Amino acid sequence: MIDKGDKLSVTRQCVLLALSRSVVYYKPAPMSEKDIEFMRHIDEIHLAYPFYGSRKIRDELWAKGFDVGRDKVRRLMRRMGIEALYVKPRLSVSHPEHVKYPYLLRGLEIKRANHVWAADITYIPMAKGFCYLVAIMDWASRMVLSWRLSNTLDRSFCVDALEEALAGYGCPEIFNTDQGSQFTAEAFTEALRKRDISISMDGKGRWTDNVFIERLWKSVKYEDIYLKAYGSMVEARKGLSAYFRFYNEKRWHQNFVRKTPTMVYFGTLTQRQDAA
Repeated sequence: MIDKGDKLSVTRQCVLLALSRSVVYYKPAPMSEKDIEFMRHIDEIHLAYPFYGSRKIRDELWAKGFDVGRDKVRRLMRRMGIEALYVKPRLSVSHPEHVKYPYLLRGLEIKRANHVWAADITYIPMAKGFCYLVAIMDWASRMVLSWRLSNTLDRSFCVDALEEALAGYGCPEIFNTDQGSQFTAEAFTEALRKRDISISMDGKGRWTDNVFIERLWKSVKYEDIYLKAYGSMVEARKGLSAYFRFYNEKRWHQNFVRKTPTMVYFGTLTQRQDAA
């Protein structure tokens, strides 16, 4: 937007675009190795105790020998996009442009592929940084239909994963997510609405409403991410591609007797397929 080589001065360009000059010259400082290490441990603690808030996570870090304050833990948790998961009162007002949808899965029997899909985002630690992973899963079979990595928590990588899943597997009847801004964004919900897919959203802080994809994160991290300590997003993308093939096609799922998610998905797939 700002061209520093233009005949117009940067100051004049900022005036015309109603931008502050500080935005033009600002260079984000890289995260320190110490903060990245803290985030790795916070992720492990949060995965083990999803109901822990910043105070208890700080206490766990203290027990591990780290000298860190609660304010820093809270700041890093916000950077990671995580919070304590428990039933709590609604303390904030939703963005007026982001519509929230009711939870549609309570009491619903889900036993066939493409009845319900679910999506979620998780933090992925790497050897020298971090990124975010979104995955779309078929609820009945636990099959991962698509996934994407991103170094920012924007909506575009979630929309890309959604479009890939719809193109490859048709349309579900219901799509369930949490109330994160990536999933309440118009670009994401519009992709569902225009295909007549019912939208379901978890209650705020209700991680159990999307419990199967929460279990997927535990499998991904303990069976791949923590073991490999990927050095870059390129490495992580290649490694996760292999892992998700293994997860879908080779890994026997504990809820299914001698069956993989792929077997269950195609074994319960009905003839009804909406056009993508």
